[in-house]
Amino acid sequence: MAPSRPEPVAILCGGRGTRLQEHTHAIPKALVEIGGRPILWHVLRIYAAHGFERFLLLCGYKGEMVADFAAAAELPGEVEVECVDTGLDTPTGGRVAAVADRLGGGTFALTYADGVADVDLGASLEFHREHGAAATVTLVRPHAQWGVARVGEEDRIEGFVEKPRMEQWVNGGFMFCEPRVLDELGPGSVLEHEPLERLAAAGELRGWRHEGFWDCMDTYKDAVVLNDLWAAGAPPWRVWDGAAAPDPGGVAP
Repeated sequence: MAPSRPEPVAILCGGRGTRLQEHTHAIPKALVEIGGRPILWHVLRIYAAHGFERFLLLCGYKGEMVADFAAAAELPGEVEVECVDTGLDTPTGGRVAAVADRLGGGTFALTYADGVADVDLGASLEFHREHGAAATVTLVRPHAQWGVARVGEEDRIEGFVEKPRMEQWVNGGFMFCEPRVLDELGPGSVLEHEPLERLAAAGELRGWRHEGFWDCMDTYKDAVVLNDLWAAGAPPWRVWDGAAAPDPGGVAP
């Protein structure tokens, strides 16, 4: 389901990706590739598939490289991308605060440049509009990084479960916000700490639960997993055209 009008989508692209040192010593985290395309390209395509057309890339570390990518990227013709330098070491909330003048007119979308999912953004937006709170966060249950022991009586190990899905829900990004969220942000704000905590305490934050695929490229191991999924031919987040396997070269059309 596409939204009734294209909201501006702010994408946080300023991080250094310190846990991806194999890649990010030369490029920003947002440009680390999956299947021959930067992960940022995949995020843009997910939103464009749901009818979103205007994007603000909140840049920092090596932001000029993100701007070069945006100028040359092959994206649907109706998509407009604007890059904004929000400071080299500015925290996430501060980056959003820096573009408040571009986001304050109505509902806006906000996400990270390192997470992909088969999320139904239209359903999430409808949920957001119906509850009337200031913000909606997409909640996901990722798989644990390790196998888990099943322990019985007398500390007897009965077996192992390989990387089970977590029971707890975590912030998966893919957020929708009303302009009043901007009142909670300042230059030094870390979005995920005080701003979201204050909204939660005020009853102004809702969670939309996504049961499908979600993954975040936080480490080199994550990058390998996502590239393997792409190479296998049917990555779950490729919602924009339902295509099967890419060409052997690994680059999607």
